[in-house]
Order: sequence, then C-alpha cells, then structure tokens
Amino acid sequence: RTVKVRIFKPSRYIQTKFDEDLIKVVEKYNSLGYRDAMVISDSLYRNDENNLELDLYIDEGKQYYFRNITWVGNTKYTAEQLNTVLRISKGDLYNREVLETNLSFNPSEQDVSSLYLDDGYLFFSADPVEINVVKDSIDIEILIREGKQARINKVSISGNTKTNDHVVMRELRTRHG
Repeated sequence: RTVKVRIFKPSRYIQTKFDEDLIKVVEKYNSLGYRDAMVISDSLYRNDENNLELDLYIDEGKQYYFRNITWVGNTKYTAEQLNTVLRISKGDLYNREVLETNLSFNPSEQDVSSLYLDDGYLFFSADPVEINVVKDSIDIEILIREGKQARINKVSISGNTKTNDHVVMRELRTRHG
C-alpha cells in the first residue's frame, strides 16, 4: 500500500540521520508486533517543486503476539510473581523492547532485575529465548540465573571532611551482614 506522509521539516538531508531514521521506522513496526519488518528499498528524488521526496518500500511481515511465557531457573520468586512484575500477558502484541525493558532497567516501574538486585542477588541474569512460533503467536522461555545472594562484609567511609563517620553511617540504609 502507498502512504504519503510529510515527515520532514524544511531542513538539510544528512545521510547519517537518514540511516538512523530508517532504523527508527523498523523499530516502530517492531513495537507494533511486526518483528520481521524490514525496509526493502528506498528512493530519494526531487519532485516537480524541487522538493525532496522519499519512497520507502517496507515488508511488514506478520503481526505477532505473545503466547506462553515460561520461567526456568527461578527459585526465589514464583512464576506468578515474576509475571506480575513483567506485565506482559498472553495475547499482547509482541514487542521485544518492552520484554527486555520489563526484564531489566525499566526507568519508570519495577522490573524483574531490580526485584532480584534489590534483594542482594547481584549476579542475577534473565535471558529471554523464543522457543516456539505458531502462526502469529510466540512462546518465550526466560532463563533465570539467580546466583548467590550477596552480603555486605564491611562498610568503610573515607574522605569525609565535613562530618563525623558515625553521622554518615547512621544515614546508610544498609549495614554489614
């Protein structure tokens, strides 16, 4: 299908920016469940008004959805607890970026990694793997490596010149052990 959209403000054409924008176009499709989307080709040319026109030929591929999400290796938290923090349900549009964000380093909400890290599991990792694709649905298996729970051995304060050590120590939320 052909869609005409004016996306550029009057500005200069910069190849590196154009290449970055092509990646963003594919990422937008990916966020809408089109995990196989790709730019097949592009044409940049001048029209009759001497303006630049851009034609993008995009293969969207199929739109996919999450189906079954299973957890392997988790002993500290149940699958139900992890699913609550992951916030992805069966039937949601497949979005790899949301999956990875909700597993690690979500700036606005709790993620699975912070659930473990906040409880001392500093060597924790979660690796999502697509294990099955059936028609328009994808099964994900998330491999959990909890590692050993870390403990604080010793707390040292150095370099403070404005206050006493005990004042700083009482403000810490953690202590050795």
